[in-house]
Amino acid sequence: MSTNTDVRTLAPSTLAHLQSWVGKSETLTDDITAAPVRALSATLDRDDPAPVPGTALPALWHWLYFLPQHRQSEIGPDGHAKRGGFLPPVPLPRRMWAGGRLQWFQDNPVLVGDAVRRVSRIGSVTHKAGRTGDLLFVLVKHEVHNAKGLALTEEHDIVYRAAAQPGDPVPPPIAAEEGAAWQREIVPDDVLLFRYSALTFNGHRIHYDRRYVTEVEGYPGLMVHGPLIATLLVDLVRRHAPGAFIKRFNFKALRPTFDLHPFRLNGQPSEDGKTVRLWAEDHEGWLTMQATADLA
Repeated sequence: MSTNTDVRTLAPSTLAHLQSWVGKSETLTDDITAAPVRALSATLDRDDPAPVPGTALPALWHWLYFLPQHRQSEIGPDGHAKRGGFLPPVPLPRRMWAGGRLQWFQDNPVLVGDAVRRVSRIGSVTHKAGRTGDLLFVLVKHEVHNAKGLALTEEHDIVYRAAAQPGDPVPPPIAAEEGAAWQREIVPDDVLLFRYSALTFNGHRIHYDRRYVTEVEGYPGLMVHGPLIATLLVDLVRRHAPGAFIKRFNFKALRPTFDLHPFRLNGQPSEDGKTVRLWAEDHEGWLTMQATADLA
């Protein structure tokens, strides 16, 4: 099948080949060590107590583990691993984390010191013809287990799309809601992006290689990681409701965020305090991510 990075339309045979990945699974193991927890705490500018065995892992911080560790010879031109393996070998060049849905179980949190196992399965491969070429959505379902059993579930949405071309239509932006009860401004400088890339062993060049991201992928600046923005939204909840247990978190990326300007995190708790609507907006007030956190 073609691996042409300029491909904009997938042939029916290619699509059928990619959809044959549905149902494929992989199992990874890891240990919840303290060093990544300390490092992410520093990166998020938190003054947390030093983690010790038995410290509960904050929501979304499991993304510090089960990291891809491909050999250098297996890395593609965008800094990701070459296509194929567990994920389908989609020839569309731009790959982004589009959103997800997660659930944690209060009676079985993931703790520092745990030996953990993640079982992942390709749930679906869905095609959509967009105005600027084909889009392919891959749903990955994860289950994370520790010695006591199931600790969290996650549905991870990945979208692949064609390379940007001059004259491509741009989706109209959505104005962010104003007047949130909780707000925080973030300056996404290249040091923050580098540290998060390093912590998650993410080699994708759109987050640190300014020449690549502007000249090859056609973006105006370094792109802020979607998972980092999601983590910062959860961190906003932790700062304003430090004793709450986050049992569910759903998020969707709507618009790219770049390192050229500060951006804002927003949170609006419900009257009963059990649900928090969360969203991120760029410097122009356009909505970039929306999310919901359910609290126990």
